[in-house]
Amino acid sequence: MFWTSYFLAVLALVLAWPVPVLLSRAAWPARAPFTAMVLWQAIALAGGLSMIGAMLVYGLEPIGDNLIAGLRALAGMVLHNEPTTALGFWHLFALSAAALLSAHLVFTLLLTYVKIERQRRRHRELLALLASPSGDGPGTVVINHDSPVAYCLPGGARSVTVLSDGLMARLEPAELRAVLIHENAHLSQRHDLLLWAFAAWRQALPWFPTTRYAQLAVNSLIEMLADDVALRSESKATLIKAIALVAGGSTGSASARPALASPGQAGSDSAFGGTGSFSGAGGADSPRTTASRVSRLLSPEPPLRPAYRTLVLAASALLLAAPTALLVVPGLLG
Repeated sequence: MFWTSYFLAVLALVLAWPVPVLLSRAAWPARAPFTAMVLWQAIALAGGLSMIGAMLVYGLEPIGDNLIAGLRALAGMVLHNEPTTALGFWHLFALSAAALLSAHLVFTLLLTYVKIERQRRRHRELLALLASPSGDGPGTVVINHDSPVAYCLPGGARSVTVLSDGLMARLEPAELRAVLIHENAHLSQRHDLLLWAFAAWRQALPWFPTTRYAQLAVNSLIEMLADDVALRSESKATLIKAIALVAGGSTGSASARPALASPGQAGSDSAFGGTGSFSGAGGADSPRTTASRVSRLLSPEPPLRPAYRTLVLAASALLLAAPTALLVVPGLLG
């Protein structure tokens, strides 16, 4: 149990600092956005599991040879009101910290979801009053504003893509189609779930470098994934021009933008206009994301080799399997 807790603690530290820093500086994620997204999710899940698991295993060490045996012994103490003298101060502290951290993460995840749903509901109510249906397809509405605005509001069957008059006036039909395909890709691939999870993770642990690097990376990667979908039916030149026109028209002050697309609104995803994102920090990082997208399209790198993609996916699976096996397997074998 001691060596298991030690290994999990080291793994948690590695995933909390050097790994996300190195990955955030790497150039290859732009060549394989989906693979990089899987790796970021594995880092987040494995890091959280290792952190909680290390404290839990250390806390249960005096009363069990493995996690399952220790949990059974602890449950017996609690249910039968037995003394906990077998557990020292630091063991009780570790168990309390593991319980509090787990509750904090779950509570923050649920609280973030509730906030998102509340803001989406208010947003839909405003759209019902201020927006009009668009002729560009079902689930698309138009708001009356001169600034170029394009974003999607997820919600299953109630999902909607919002465009502005200013956007439609600036873009040619092919460019507008690229924008719509891009936004629909966000909806069909459920990028809002990824943004929700990583935003909640950052709110729960804002002092961990992993959470900041991961959220910024995920915000950028989902845009690249949506761009790749748009490129299947529209030319690269069309997509680049659409991004440039909309980004160029969105450089005004925040007060000039419509309230429906204010920076920091939760639940909507801004792809072309820099009008706000799922995370509160999204507005400040949109120029960087736009620059990386345009650079990726103007100077495309060859896709990551299949062997490298397989290696990264295998490493992601190993990251998740290692702490899980250390926590569960000894108890099952015992």
